[in-house]
Amino acid sequence: MLMQQINVSNIRPNCLILHKPCLQGTGHIINSHPCFEFPYQKKQRRYRNRNGCSIKTVTEAKNEVIEIEKNSTKVKATVSVIPTVVGILSELGIERGLDDIKDLIGQSIFLELLSAQLDPETALEKVSIKGYVHLTHRSIEEIKYEGEFEVPGSFGEIGAILVENEHHREMFMRGIVVDGFLTGPVNFTCESWVHSKYDNPDKRVFFSNKSYLPSETPEGLKRLREEELIILRGNGEGERKKFERIYDYDVYNDLGNPDTDPELKRHVLGGTQHPYPRRCRTGRPRCQTDPLSEKRSNSVYVPRDECFSEVKQVTFSTNTLHSGLHALLPALRTAIIDTNLGFPLFSSIDDLFNQGFNLPPSKDKGFLNLRTVLPRLVKCVQDTRNDFLRFETPATMDKDRFFWFRDEEFGRQTIAGLNPCCIQLVTEWPLKSKLDPNIYGPAESAITTEIIEREISGFTTVEKAIKEKKLFILDYHDFFLPLVEEVRKLEGTTLYGSRTLFFLTHDGTLRPLAIELTRPPMDGKPQWRQVFTPSWHSTAVWLWRLAKAHVLAHDSSYHQLVSHWLRTHCCTEPYIIATNRQLSAMHPIYRLLLPHFRYTMEINVLAREALINADGIIESSFTPKKLSILVSSMAYDQHWQFDLQALPNDLIHRGMAEKDPNAPHGLKLAIEDYPYANDGLLLWDAIKSWVTDYVKHYYKESSFVVEKDEELQAWWEEIKNVGHGDKKDETWWPNLKTNEDLIEILTTIVWITSGHHAAVNFGQYNYAGYFPNRPAIARNNMPTEDPLDQEWELFLEKPEVTLLNCFPSQIQATTVMTVLDILSSHSPDEEYLGQTIEPAWEEDPMVKAAFLKFKGKLLELEGVIDERNADSTRNNRNGAGILPYELLKPTSEPGVTGKGVPYSISI
Repeated sequence: MLMQQINVSNIRPNCLILHKPCLQGTGHIINSHPCFEFPYQKKQRRYRNRNGCSIKTVTEAKNEVIEIEKNSTKVKATVSVIPTVVGILSELGIERGLDDIKDLIGQSIFLELLSAQLDPETALEKVSIKGYVHLTHRSIEEIKYEGEFEVPGSFGEIGAILVENEHHREMFMRGIVVDGFLTGPVNFTCESWVHSKYDNPDKRVFFSNKSYLPSETPEGLKRLREEELIILRGNGEGERKKFERIYDYDVYNDLGNPDTDPELKRHVLGGTQHPYPRRCRTGRPRCQTDPLSEKRSNSVYVPRDECFSEVKQVTFSTNTLHSGLHALLPALRTAIIDTNLGFPLFSSIDDLFNQGFNLPPSKDKGFLNLRTVLPRLVKCVQDTRNDFLRFETPATMDKDRFFWFRDEEFGRQTIAGLNPCCIQLVTEWPLKSKLDPNIYGPAESAITTEIIEREISGFTTVEKAIKEKKLFILDYHDFFLPLVEEVRKLEGTTLYGSRTLFFLTHDGTLRPLAIELTRPPMDGKPQWRQVFTPSWHSTAVWLWRLAKAHVLAHDSSYHQLVSHWLRTHCCTEPYIIATNRQLSAMHPIYRLLLPHFRYTMEINVLAREALINADGIIESSFTPKKLSILVSSMAYDQHWQFDLQALPNDLIHRGMAEKDPNAPHGLKLAIEDYPYANDGLLLWDAIKSWVTDYVKHYYKESSFVVEKDEELQAWWEEIKNVGHGDKKDETWWPNLKTNEDLIEILTTIVWITSGHHAAVNFGQYNYAGYFPNRPAIARNNMPTEDPLDQEWELFLEKPEVTLLNCFPSQIQATTVMTVLDILSSHSPDEEYLGQTIEPAWEEDPMVKAAFLKFKGKLLELEGVIDERNADSTRNNRNGAGILPYELLKPTSEPGVTGKGVPYSISI
């Protein structure tokens, strides 16, 4: 320790650079960067510690070093780097030449090995062992750097490594292994971008794979642990730079673009007026025409480690999403000039899958073209060399061309389709609105006892059906009714408040009974509402089909904006920010959550760029149009509760289950054959078991340790008070005092990022790719609402045309179909839940055993799902033309498969 201090104090500023990297890192003697001078002073000087006490002379120290080095260990540090696309493609340039020279002379990456222990005599951190690693291997897949270091026996355990990247470009570092110790190698899993020292002179720190609670942190690492978190939090000022790793909060103030067009101004989401979760702060300047809004830009900051490695970007689905939206959609708009043009015949819709249509010649003749971006959809016409767009037939339509037409399929999809988490049990009768009747009209529903009992005549009565839990509702009445007047002011869309009632039949399926559509008093007209029921008369049958189209448009909008975007993507971002700001990378809970957060922030940025932004895909193609994002804010304000994101709590809250200690999972389902709940509860239990084993391994003393973990408590407080600050005063937030509290919180977060997201995402193309099954928008009012003679005559003459005119336009349909195909696709390198163990988990035998148990449960779940889908008594997932329910089946092949549960929200 003393000789380290002496060496540092006697380094000369100008000295000869040593070009052999292997000469660096010779234990306690050679530790300068990049030069050194051994202090051969004749004068005996006595050095003092921080308390002023004399310690050792130079001669004494030299003798001690000689003795220590007898017990030193020669180790090899191997650094693994993933090549960047820039590095592969760029063969010229000054920076490339300088970097190659640095590689040649072995001065590309400089390491400092840090001890986990303090010096026992001085109580100070031990001086690091420094040295370069030099290039030993280069391929397209990996670059390796190696270097030898002398580690004295007194150095202790290596707990961290400082890295300096002396290239002019950043590099993606996969990991570092220090090998040669009798106890085995010390591993550092990096999976991180390391900035160039020319961008930022501060070194990067990486901790070993050993996890520590804050109270257990080795003394030599405590300062580094605290300082790294300070760096990640930033100071909340300035515009963020691409290479930075700073996590901070902001409101959603970048969805509009008022400087380009005043019509593109949008509300700021976040705050008392429009409550919303927080996003990651970018620090971009404000708009000139609206100081509350942030300027949009082509490149949006994401903390660097939330981005993909460049090689991963080449094949990853988000690159397809970004490129597809920017390449295909302009081509569609050119090919389909009339944006209001609908489909004249149902056969015209079928032609999208059978024949396709020509796209205009691409202006992009470079590396990227439509066929490389969207090979599933865009083909080449050999004789003309033009591209044409032809959609793959969705699995639902492939099994049954008329699946979308059947009422039983309409009912089935509410519990086994794309949005199976909105149906509720009817517990009160008559149905009543909670809205102000002075503004919105009579509170009591127009769905009467007489109407329902006419539909279930011979089976039961309404009173008995409610008592026996046989009546269910899809209720968008109170939620959408306040928006009807504003939405109807927008061109090419309409809206109602809606209620849809279902009856649970003796075979466990849901039979649609009635649809109520309501328009509030507006434009000097009184409230209009009408109840539609299945019928055996042609006029009523077509009215029923039109009413279903409106309900499905409501369900599609709620699914996309709430069940999908809000509950998974949007609400997860504050968890990611808080985790990086408050939990050290060596915290076991950080390491548990890390795989569940990969790539989500970058996906969310892409959504803000092209999906939920002003005039983006959602606004142009879904029912609420420019009010779409306000729909998700309303849902967050009215419906979102953290505790209800847990699957069991959600089912109980909707009346779809009740607690029963004798039932599987401790819950008795209101619908026994409820595929989303059946499979979801098995997955929930597997996740909870894994989280329980993990938490109890690190928090052995239960409540005391959890409550005293200052990082963990700061993490939870920041999620509640900042990330979800608009909800901070709610009483439903769980406490975080015991192991059980922590297990429930973590299981909920893991479920949302894995199981829930998979259930509402990867079936999008199969269920909505044939858009008559789930139209994203309903463009026209019901023909019975204030009917004009001409419209009513057209309906009576050609009801099919009236339905087609209500469906999305050609540009809307093809745009949404393209996006859904991309969003439903698994990348070739998808990371599925439980498939691959994290390196830090693998190094702890107890955690590894718990993970293998988790993996076994997921393999068992695969078999259970196959068995359930083959069971002919399960009518909601088995039958002629029925698509098996596989959305919660853990693994999948690449592509649009309708199954597979990734660790994270990665698309």
